[in-house]
Amino acid sequence: MKTLGIYGSPRKGGNSDQLLDKALAGAAASGSEVSRIYVRDLDISGCIECGGCDETGQCVIKDAMQPVYPLLEESDIIFLSIPIFFYNLPAQTKALVDRTQSIWVKRTKMKSKDKQAKYEGGKGYLIAVGATRGQNLFEGTELTVKYFYDALDMSYERGIFYRRMENKTAVKGHPTALQDAFDLGREAASSPDP
Repeated sequence: MKTLGIYGSPRKGGNSDQLLDKALAGAAASGSEVSRIYVRDLDISGCIECGGCDETGQCVIKDAMQPVYPLLEESDIIFLSIPIFFYNLPAQTKALVDRTQSIWVKRTKMKSKDKQAKYEGGKGYLIAVGATRGQNLFEGTELTVKYFYDALDMSYERGIFYRRMENKTAVKGHPTALQDAFDLGREAASSPDP
């Protein structure tokens, strides 16, 4: 089983990074092979809606996204971990999500309409932290991430969410967050048929 962690924060070592570290440790403890993508280290363009992928399902933009595609497609489990920026994904991570348009094109070309409702690529999870207490803080992001996993032919399973985490080390003061993340990783990697 292959598990991929996508570190979506532009800030190195912050709360979402620490939570993802724990989730991946949980997945590894269950025997999963773990790999990582640090979005902040990628020089990628957003989707330019050129239509270049419409026939082949291959993105024509040649940048740091090209080696990411095989990782996305070969993983059985993907964890995306982010801080909330204006009630949504950070810009760098949204660019990565938008660039999966080519994978969505490939999926819709390779699968018949009746089979598109069944997810065969694995399972996706979201880990998100936000500084505010807003009631709807995670709703827009969760919907975006659901369709990101849909493009990857993966089911969105669930997420763990934490409010009022702005300071870089705030997660360490939460009574259960780091253990919750570890448990999520262990549960995801030990569940049958990812």
